[in-house]
Amino acid sequence: MSEPTVAQATESIYASLRADNADIDAHIATLKAALTREGIKQAVFDPTKLAQNNRSGRKLMQAYFRQRGVSVRFSD
Repeated sequence: MSEPTVAQATESIYASLRADNADIDAHIATLKAALTREGIKQAVFDPTKLAQNNRSGRKLMQAYFRQRGVSVRFSD
């Protein structure tokens, strides 16, 4: 089985966020591995797909991901 791409890992995180953060830590680890494999420094998320699309929700997400070694930014 092939390793998931950054796009696939990002979609898994969106699905996890919609499912009340089910298995979020496993999905973050998968995303971190995919970012490393593809040589990308930051994960980019679409804020319209987030459950908490406000400033505090985005900052909380960034902090949580940063604690797990993933830098997050949001698309415009």
